[in-house]
Amino acid sequence: MYFDSHAHLDDARFQPDFDDILARMRENGVTGMMNIGCDLPSSERSIERYDWIWAAVGSHPDDADHVDEARIARYRALCQNPRVRAIGEIGLDYHYEDIPREIQKTAFRMQLALARELSMPVVVHEREAHEDGMRIIDEFPEVKGVFHCYSGSLEMAKELVKRGWYIGFTGVITFKNARKAVEVAEWLPLSRTLIETDCPYMAPEPFRGRRCDQSMVPQMAKKIAEIKGLAPEAVAQATFRNAVTLFRLDAAGV
Repeated sequence: MYFDSHAHLDDARFQPDFDDILARMRENGVTGMMNIGCDLPSSERSIERYDWIWAAVGSHPDDADHVDEARIARYRALCQNPRVRAIGEIGLDYHYEDIPREIQKTAFRMQLALARELSMPVVVHEREAHEDGMRIIDEFPEVKGVFHCYSGSLEMAKELVKRGWYIGFTGVITFKNARKAVEVAEWLPLSRTLIETDCPYMAPEPFRGRRCDQSMVPQMAKKIAEIKGLAPEAVAQATFRNAVTLFRLDAAGV
């Protein structure tokens, strides 16, 4: 039983064979999934009709220039839907810097404030912005969540865990050059580990370069099990329970 803690199944690339993807999810034991918003349209699409697909709403750093009080009000309204269990994905991305850093930081703070107001966890996208990312989350000690598709150092991972955060691994963990991710996964307590597809991106080996989907989730569990010297079933069960805990799904009967 697997939980895909970060997916974008609303992406247009899935529409031609959407029903087949859902069937493959079940066939591969993926019985829970969090669909993640990147902007307002994708956040609205993420609120699915399937009772085992949950939603997060928020603006990715690439959409930070659209985050204002009106956008926050809309996200607040969407959070009234019981399918919405997190604010995300939010954060900082300094790789391309299409959106100025100060605008990204303002949007990140506004959405963390919303999560604090609503007592909701967050899904953080952080790329090449480690220092600013840590500084900003420290301004909101009440807010916890997951750093998805983790790309930071082992030292940063230790600080996040100390603060009560989770760390998510995509198919990158299976890549031959994923030295840093492997080092973090080896140390990381299983109780703070999540697995995710980030589909349609980040397909694991041996599917690298293809469109990622939920049928590939077991590959991440298998690789983490190999790194930690555990049975894949142990990783699957632990990461499923971690997702249920983080996103507070116990009350929903998961």
